[in-house]
Amino acid sequence: MKPPLSSSPCSASASASTTLFRKGRLSPYLFTLLAFILFITILQSEDFTSYIFHAEFTTDRSFHRDQTISSSTSKFEKVEEKLAFAIGESENNCDIFHGLWVQDESWPIYEEWECPYIQPQLACQAYGRPDKGYQQWRWQPYGCSLPRFNATLFMESLRGKRMMFVGDSLNRGQYISMVCLLHRAVAENAKSLKNSGPNMVFTAKDYNATVEFYWAPLLLESNADHPKKKITDRIIRKGSIDVHGKHWKGVDILVFGCYVWWARGVEYINILRGTFEDEVKDVVKVRTEEAYGLAIEGMMEWCEKNMDPKKTRVFFTSMSPFHQKSSEWGGLPDGNCYNETTLIDDPTYWGYECSKPIMRVISEVFSRSQFPIIFLNVTQLSGYRKDAHSSVYKKQWVPLTPEKIANPMSYADCVHWCLPGVPDTWNEFLFSKLFYP
Repeated sequence: MKPPLSSSPCSASASASTTLFRKGRLSPYLFTLLAFILFITILQSEDFTSYIFHAEFTTDRSFHRDQTISSSTSKFEKVEEKLAFAIGESENNCDIFHGLWVQDESWPIYEEWECPYIQPQLACQAYGRPDKGYQQWRWQPYGCSLPRFNATLFMESLRGKRMMFVGDSLNRGQYISMVCLLHRAVAENAKSLKNSGPNMVFTAKDYNATVEFYWAPLLLESNADHPKKKITDRIIRKGSIDVHGKHWKGVDILVFGCYVWWARGVEYINILRGTFEDEVKDVVKVRTEEAYGLAIEGMMEWCEKNMDPKKTRVFFTSMSPFHQKSSEWGGLPDGNCYNETTLIDDPTYWGYECSKPIMRVISEVFSRSQFPIIFLNVTQLSGYRKDAHSSVYKKQWVPLTPEKIANPMSYADCVHWCLPGVPDTWNEFLFSKLFYP
């Protein structure tokens, strides 16, 4: 015979417990409720959205970066977080650095005379270059197209922000190109470009925005930081990234680029362990690629410490190729880029000045980065452009001797680029990766 149901509080409690639990296990109702609460808690947890960034890189392709959940949450699907400034995705996940140059009569994006900020060493038309064919080549990736550079979109995205290029004179050329691309979106009476020693600041008053250049050709502190110092035996101080890095704080978009000062045929570089003020200096020689790795690693660690991946972006432009030996592309044995007006058509061409060991160092260092650094892989595609250097069509800061005048190849600049020209394409890549990563 069953006992009668009790109406006491204790009996009511026991009855409720019997409803929620069956033989020591959660009832389906309570389990569902608790699972829902846990799900909401996880979604709102900042720990859930912490990521480890992994790098993938090859010397003839682009540098890709994926965001994956850390191993503590590896049971979840891969999650990609939207990068700052992004408004869309790349077309068909396309490798924009793999393609070919095509002639386009609608190019260049701007005319030399339209940009008052082009420096004398880059203004080839103003200094007598007779042809303009070098301006009418557009980069066409295989399988997709680069988005058209939109200066208004760029400036609106920079409203109240700072963008800075950091590096050497080639990085400065990319900076001037960016200013030329952007200044058309700024009212004439609301823009200015000011020099402060080797550094430069373009100000767009109506946007409360600046686009800046900071001179740091070796990234780390060195005895050759001043651009007018002609020092061949360079000494770089290990661990000194903050000497320059303190000037980068508060920047929203950073674009690094440094190679030319590392690429002067020097096999070893002096590394200072200590400070330049030490009475007895501890200096050791290391291979150039090892020293370059120290600089890139310092830059990477600075970004991890000082940049917020949810609000800021960092780019690194790969080495810009030189064209100082025309024998490399089947030209004269003693020639260079002087009088070159055509492109190199060998798709496998790789100039001797472009160090593959240094490219490998960049790959190795960036593969350890906890911050998403976007690699602009411009080296090989720019290597085809022997036609586009400043050559002899630039301001000569020192009067030429009769001997040099008689031999133009002896003073042709086969390192820097005319503007408009190749650096504009680098900035098209930057635009694409900034807004459509």
